[in-house]
Amino acid sequence: MKTLVAFDLDGTLALSKQPLDDDMADLLARLTQVAMVDVISGGDWPQFEKQVVGRMPDHARLSNLVIQPTTGTKLYRHRDGDWQRVYADLFDPEESAKIKDALKRAVAQAGYAGEHVWGEQIEDRGSQITFSALGQQAPLDAKKDWDPDHAKRETLQALLKSMLPDLAINIGGTTSIDITRKGIDKAYGLKRLSETVDVPLDRMLFLGDAIFPGGNDYPAKTLGLDTVRVRDVDETKAIVTAVIACLHA
Repeated sequence: MKTLVAFDLDGTLALSKQPLDDDMADLLARLTQVAMVDVISGGDWPQFEKQVVGRMPDHARLSNLVIQPTTGTKLYRHRDGDWQRVYADLFDPEESAKIKDALKRAVAQAGYAGEHVWGEQIEDRGSQITFSALGQQAPLDAKKDWDPDHAKRETLQALLKSMLPDLAINIGGTTSIDITRKGIDKAYGLKRLSETVDVPLDRMLFLGDAIFPGGNDYPAKTLGLDTVRVRDVDETKAIVTAVIACLHA
């Protein structure tokens, strides 16, 4: 029987950069009553506070909720009445500068430098650097239309792999690319999760919308976890409802 259910965030639990809606917040809270719940994604802690932690209703069992920002290179748990960081694997300043320079060159080579953007395109999250093609504050409609088939980001991904061969380059969200150290992907994060909370991998279930080769959820599948690729937030809700019913049985 599964004792931990792990989720991607954007496109799986919520729309890109948006807080959980009321129904999803209630479902996750109910799930924490019957299993451990992990949310692992590319955003940093402040984004998780806005999208997930701040949306948890009173009936959530916070001790059963684990937050893994920046593709699992950080982990937070609720202890002694507050959220505490358990670990963080951070880039050094030289690594960060090299990655940012490569991103600028790759965007120029791909011909995307002239895109209209809303806010910063490159965000340094300490243990991960994320490129958001239309900026961190881009409206949802613009983001959905920019690269629905991932072709634009696959072009950037190929360029970046040649420039940064020692790093991991993964497609995430709707317009983003996540860059971490080699071997740092959701497989890494989920293995660290297993070790930290003492739950074997075969007792985990992972849900994500990017479980395809090159997608930032795919490493969960290659790790050998039982996975479910969801189309959207509504499908996630249906699956979580079924999981809660099974675990209650």
